[in-house]
Amino acid sequence: MNNLGVRDVDVVVIGAGQAGLSSAYHLRRSGLEPGRDFVVLDHSPRPGGAWQFRWPSLTYAKVHGMHSLPGMELTGADDSRPSSEVVGEYFAAYERTFALSVRRPVGVSAVREGEGGRLLVETSAGTWAARALINATGTWDRPFWPRYPGQETFLGQQLHTADYPGPQAFTGRRVVVVGGGTSGVQHLMEIAAVAAETTWVTRRPPVFRDGPFGEDQGRAAVALVDERVRRGLPPQSVVSVTGLPVTEAVARARADGVLDRLPMFDSITPNGVAWADGRTVDADVILWATGFRAVIDHLAPLRLRERGGGIRVEGTRAVRDERVHLVGYGPSASTVGANRAGREAVRAIMRLLERRPADGVAVGAVPADPVARGLFAADPVAVASGSAGRPGPADEPVAPAPEPVTAPVRIPAAAPVRFADAPVPVGG
Repeated sequence: MNNLGVRDVDVVVIGAGQAGLSSAYHLRRSGLEPGRDFVVLDHSPRPGGAWQFRWPSLTYAKVHGMHSLPGMELTGADDSRPSSEVVGEYFAAYERTFALSVRRPVGVSAVREGEGGRLLVETSAGTWAARALINATGTWDRPFWPRYPGQETFLGQQLHTADYPGPQAFTGRRVVVVGGGTSGVQHLMEIAAVAAETTWVTRRPPVFRDGPFGEDQGRAAVALVDERVRRGLPPQSVVSVTGLPVTEAVARARADGVLDRLPMFDSITPNGVAWADGRTVDADVILWATGFRAVIDHLAPLRLRERGGGIRVEGTRAVRDERVHLVGYGPSASTVGANRAGREAVRAIMRLLERRPADGVAVGAVPADPVARGLFAADPVAVASGSAGRPGPADEPVAPAPEPVTAPVRIPAAAPVRFADAPVPVGG
């Protein structure tokens, strides 16, 4: 800490969801020590990233593809439990196992240019001066609310996916669900069973995808999102270009007419919604399942945005500032994409730190402390006993940490949760 109360670190990671924890893992594995060389700041009250805020009826069985974090598998999860609990406990165990020392709740208000080539990260817990920044803030904190004529006159309830409480809140009510993504479909299928009436409206006809979604299709979808951010346009979600998978539940809902769709309405009335051709639908609730936007306003002082409104990135690096990496942004806005992007960002940052050493000393060439060596021995016995992270013999060989999985984990219901191939008791 300097005489102005600003704490100097090599890297600040903003966000402790999948992208932030993946990045922190790779920083740790590269030899940087949490607290001394890098810090992870998270505004949420507890581990779990955006998952902790998901509605209770979104069980782990309904999760649209969840990939384990690098170095520690999530296996044995009970499919019937809320995903917020399963993933929250997994993230908490991950933070403990790799001693990531996440600071929370800490809100980041601005990142601006500092002295000596450093970035000043201004937060509710003080200021850090960093040589590089990993922004892993995701999208959950910025729900997108479209605006339509008459919206302020509606006498019923309007809410967003971010505030969705579960289906029981809509019992006996007439509900208009807006949005053609996965969340909108999930909401409709839940609400239709209890609501008096449901109406689905989308801007474009939904695209349902039958059959497997292979690597070639995945690469093509990611390429479409990547092309936008390379041009400096706001990113589309990867899901928006993959289509909606036709599960058994979706097939039943389509057959039952639950997923019959209407084009987007033109205005909102006190009692519902209306189209220009005179058609109207009465409603008690309008549920906006209209997605989220990237949380990047705190980066505004760095002037990273392009005329198109987005931040142009190559890989994870902001084109306008090589010190800034965006992980979980654009093509890496998925759980497996975030894992890979975290590794890519750290590799680029380590090259930057070696090229621009602080005080003439390059960092990251070797593990910074024996704790880091012990952590990446990936000893399941140590993880189970709680001894992971303690120093081991100085000459102990370090086994490479496992690579992240590349397929969603699907576990039989009622199986015990296991972390790093060793059982860990999980409440609930």
